[in-house]
Amino acid sequence: MSEETVTSPASRRRPHQGGSANRRPGAVLAIVLALQTMLILDVNVVNIALPDLKEALDFTPTGLSWVLSSYLLTFGGLLLLGGRAGDVLGHRRGMLVGVTVFTLASLLGGLADSAGTLLAARALQGVGAAVAAPTVLALIATHFTDGTSRARALGLYAAVSGSGAAVGLIGGGLLTDWLSWRWVLFINVPIGVALLIAAPMFIHETERKPARFDLGGALTSTVGTTALVYGFIRAAESGWSDILTLGSFTLALVLLALFVFIETHAKQPITPLRLFADRNRATGYLSLLFVMAAGNALFFFLTQFLQEVRGFTPIQAGLAFVPLAVLILAASSIAAKALPKAGPRVLTAIGAAAISVGLIWFAGITPEAEYGSALLGPMLVAGLGMGTLLVGVTTILMSGVAPEETGAASGLLNVMQQIGGALGLAIMVTVFGAASRGAADEVPAGLDAKGTSDFVLTEGVTTAFAWGAGFTALTILLTLLMRTAPSGAEKSDAEAG
Repeated sequence: MSEETVTSPASRRRPHQGGSANRRPGAVLAIVLALQTMLILDVNVVNIALPDLKEALDFTPTGLSWVLSSYLLTFGGLLLLGGRAGDVLGHRRGMLVGVTVFTLASLLGGLADSAGTLLAARALQGVGAAVAAPTVLALIATHFTDGTSRARALGLYAAVSGSGAAVGLIGGGLLTDWLSWRWVLFINVPIGVALLIAAPMFIHETERKPARFDLGGALTSTVGTTALVYGFIRAAESGWSDILTLGSFTLALVLLALFVFIETHAKQPITPLRLFADRNRATGYLSLLFVMAAGNALFFFLTQFLQEVRGFTPIQAGLAFVPLAVLILAASSIAAKALPKAGPRVLTAIGAAAISVGLIWFAGITPEAEYGSALLGPMLVAGLGMGTLLVGVTTILMSGVAPEETGAASGLLNVMQQIGGALGLAIMVTVFGAASRGAADEVPAGLDAKGTSDFVLTEGVTTAFAWGAGFTALTILLTLLMRTAPSGAEKSDAEAG
């Protein structure tokens, strides 16, 4: 596949230093933080609405995972290409294109009257997010040039990103309970329109850089991963010998092999494979895949258990996750302070162990599980582990990266989060489907229809949690494969950060 070279006389123009942008840094910061908020909320705000979505659009229990996966796959698969687009088009223009696509897709999704239309809209949302998301940090870097203002902007960016889970879950519960599931998508429309109006007024355009679009790498990686996810979900519904299941896995194998070939020969590859040459970084990326697999499954299945088995309203389900989100933030802060002494490998192992304990605890719940006595404890333990591990594994992935490759390394980190979440959720859904079918043949005598449904769903959910614990346990083993950084390089990186 060929690469498209994008150059133009405009790429050599100096950026327009609009006076309004320089005089109104508060407005610029508000715009980019609003964009980050909209993007970071999108997964969690939809999560709470999943039970209502399933009933309204007649999703199967396994097919419901595509509401998340269709967004994560296009977002993660095209994220590096979106970052390149921002360099070529200019970051303000890239932001406007991404927000336009995201807003129109949100409107389409809110109006959806079928599962197919909703999934198409979610995939289109992912495309818009992939173009818009990389512009956030780029615009902060170009509009806040002195150390103090940039540190403040980055601090607020981190706070928005860290609190997104809690805000999204609560917001999704409020919208679903008070209005309908459609408003978890409609809510993006006024935010998007406001951004499209405000951005040209306060944000100046950045310099455009000539670059190559690695379209072949982007398409083969995205379609190949989508085929892999579809294969797992199809297997959950139709079995491993189904012709479409086998065909999906075959297509995924061919496309992902072609992706590796393209990336090793491209002049400007979308995924610099040399980043995987370092053993610590390679195992770090794999660890992140496992952790995101377990984390996404936790939110996906626990949301349904709370509402469908325990009878929580969407608002109650959203509030139930707040302690988990708070512990993630608190643990991240504590781990960052402990990083210079403990080192990232130790924090990664401790975090993975805590997540494993939380998931094993969850794997023992019953349909009668009370929130305070059976669910809150494992939530707190899992949250503590997530916050600790993310600090450790992020440090591992960014340590020792050459200055000219920091953008690619951070972009690939985000890609692994999205793709890991989608692929891991697909595997967990396959496990859930098999466990649910087995439970349906072993329902205890004397249960009514509701009791039978609760029993089957709980058996599927707890089996998925047990597999999630296995994934995070593998992360502990991976830390043993990491080499000790020579001459204290790992510690120096931690202290420098």
